Amino acid sequence: MAEQQDVGDGESGPGPTEWGSTVGVGPWPGPWPADPRYDPELLTAGDRRNVVDRYRYWRLEAIVADLDRRRHPFHVAIENFEHDLNIGTVVRTANAFLAAEVHVVGRRRWNRRGAMVTDRYQHLRHHADVAALLAHADAAGLVVVGVDNGPGAVPLETVELPRACLLLFGQEGPGLTPAASAGAALTVSIAQYGSTRSLNAGVAAGIAMHTWIRQHTAGTAAGETSPKV
Repeated sequence: MAEQQDVGDGESGPGPTEWGSTVGVGPWPGPWPADPRYDPELLTAGDRRNVVDRYRYWRLEAIVADLDRRRHPFHVAIENFEHDLNIGTVVRTANAFLAAEVHVVGRRRWNRRGAMVTDRYQHLRHHADVAALLAHADAAGLVVVGVDNGPGAVPLETVELPRACLLLFGQEGPGLTPAASAGAALTVSIAQYGSTRSLNAGVAAGIAMHTWIRQHTAGTAAGETSPKV
C-alpha cells in the first residue's frame, strides 16, 4: 500500500550544499498585510527559509497550496534498497522543477539532508517494492520511463518524453533493478563523453527532469502554470 507521509529518516541539519551564509529577510517592515497566506510568526521574526522571494513570509500550507495549483504532470521515482544518499538531491530537484510527486521504492527511510527542507513542499509517496510502484503508475495513467545506460536504452536526446510520465531511477552503481527495467515502457540513456561508466543518480535525475521541462513548458515563464496539451 502506498502512503504519502513519513517518508524519510527525520534527519535535519545542513547538507553538503548548504548555503555558506544566512539567507532570507528580517521582520516585516511597516503594517502587516491582511492576506491570510502570511504567517504572523514569520512577519514578526523574519523568514530565513530556502524559498523564492514570492513565498517570503507565507505559511507552509499556503506555499504548498500554491504549488499544487501549478504542478507539472510528471512524477519521479527512485529505488532505495540500499539507503541511496541521492534521494535528498532528487527531492530537491523535483521541487525545483515542480514535479507532481516523488516516489521512494524499497526502504522507507532516507537521508533528508540533501533535500534542504524541500521535502516539506513536495508530495512524497512510499512503495514497498517495484510491483507496487508499477501498479500505482498504471492506475494513475503514467507512462513509466526508466533512466539507465544499459543495453537497449534509447538516447534521451532523441526522445519526446510523455507529458504524463513517471521517470524511474535506480540506485547509485547498480542502476535499475531487473524488475524496474522490465516494468518500464521505455528506457532512456544520457549521453556521456568521459571515462566514467555512469552519472551520479541525482545528476541524472536533474538532466531528465529538465529535459521534460524543455519539451513541455516552452513559452512559459518560470513560476507560471505550463500550458495544457
